[in-house]
Amino acid sequence: MLAVVGTVPEPDFPLITGKVVLVDGDVCIEGERAPINRGTPALLAAAVKVCEALGQPAPMGCLVGDTGLGKGSRRLYKYLTQEVGRWDVKAMAFHYLQPDVDWHNRVLFAVQDMAEPPLLIADAGFMYAAKMSGLSCDYALFTPDVGELAFLADEEAPHPFYTRGFILHEDMKVPGLIERAYAHQNAAACLLVKGQPDYVAGRDGIHAAIDMPVAEAMEAIGGTGDTVTGIVAALVASGMDVREAAVLAARVNRLAGYAARPTPATQVMDIVAHIPAALSQVLADIPLSAGGRHG
Repeated sequence: MLAVVGTVPEPDFPLITGKVVLVDGDVCIEGERAPINRGTPALLAAAVKVCEALGQPAPMGCLVGDTGLGKGSRRLYKYLTQEVGRWDVKAMAFHYLQPDVDWHNRVLFAVQDMAEPPLLIADAGFMYAAKMSGLSCDYALFTPDVGELAFLADEEAPHPFYTRGFILHEDMKVPGLIERAYAHQNAAACLLVKGQPDYVAGRDGIHAAIDMPVAEAMEAIGGTGDTVTGIVAALVASGMDVREAAVLAARVNRLAGYAARPTPATQVMDIVAHIPAALSQVLADIPLSAGGRHG
């Protein structure tokens, strides 16, 4: 089973844990609903679709409201240290939480004390906290975009706000940023770098570059980076090798976006709806009409 931990940008959204279902364009946990537009709900929606397609149990969501001030995140951090030891999950994906190194470490140590610790995936704020703590190597997968990768690559930056300018300007040189992140032990065992192209890499270098199909309008649709993280998390929880899951997730996300024929007005749920068919096509290794390269 997959567990997804994150926040909803609503101040009154309660701290809640339970099986996730999709209801009329919302994610629903124990009767509490959050719209699928971007962020952790978009990640969860993509994961639900993959789990359904693979015949896997629905993901467990652990959410709280936080509008960026950190109060909800701290509640969630504390809850995890007390409760995570009771969970029986194969993979855990941490998403939007206010970065807090002390609480991150408490949660990580609680996870490592589990009878069978799950594979750990981090994106967004929790990935920042993992890097800031110096414990990136304890993670199976990070899913940064190019800007987030620049922070991972900066061995001196204590916070994303302080990523040095010369590194931020390296946005056209992703392979160099990947190499630098690993050289300073600021990356997980595997990286799925979201961009054009998407890169899958490890300590031994780049394993794949996935650049097709291309739907340029996807660049304007918030949440498509969240959906690829949800796809890869669900694939990892199903037992798939992390590197293979990352390559397949990048292909599935691109193909679902392409199939949605997106415009700047397209919503992320329109893309999520195409994930099952895209997954089926990629798993069957049917050649993509728009081409692609990976290896």
